[in-house]
Amino acid sequence: MSPDLTNATFHKSSLSGGGNNCVEVATNLPGLVAVRDSKNPSGPALM
Repeated sequence: MSPDLTNATFHKSSLSGGGNNCVEVATNLPGLVAVRDSKNPSGPALM
């Protein structure tokens, strides 16, 4: 079963360095950190 990311608050990682190759992270989920491609926000996320 996939975690519910409905309430995830994603922001660009400070380590992305700007540009078009960025990742976004959500750290507001209990016990999880979600990571996704900023160019494809509706795509899959890694937990």
